[in-house]
Amino acid sequence: MKSTTKKSSAKKATKSAKVFSDAEIEAMQDAKKERKKGKGADGEADLLGKIKEMKGLDKEIAEKLHAIVKANAPGLAPRTWYGMPAWAGEDGKAVIFFTPAIKFKERYATLGFNTGAKLDDGNFWPTSWALTKIGEAEEKKIAALVKKAAG
Repeated sequence: MKSTTKKSSAKKATKSAKVFSDAEIEAMQDAKKERKKGKGADGEADLLGKIKEMKGLDKEIAEKLHAIVKANAPGLAPRTWYGMPAWAGEDGKAVIFFTPAIKFKERYATLGFNTGAKLDDGNFWPTSWALTKIGEAEEKKIAALVKKAAG
């Protein structure tokens, strides 16, 4: 009889265990809202709204990234992607995205590039970078990456 009790307790523990974190669930809900808005959405207003919600270094980095992308890849459209700032190609898919550190309780923010980015370099290349601040040197590197990604 005890083995049945153990199995029952194990099932209860498994059912109550969270598969996704609260931040992941929030991101999925944001993505659902973004899909509902569709192409008629004001992507820049959405992106700026998300940046406005940020604090500290995340906000500073996001504002700087937005300025860099606008200046170096004007063909990419600002939008949100899973509730985070992103910049999309003509097909509406995010090419570049920014993940604030606080979103997933990480020690650094992330600048990432999706498959639409034209960063291919042989058989092996990076698609994301950790960011703790953007100084002059980082700005130059990011600008070059953004230009290359946009094609």
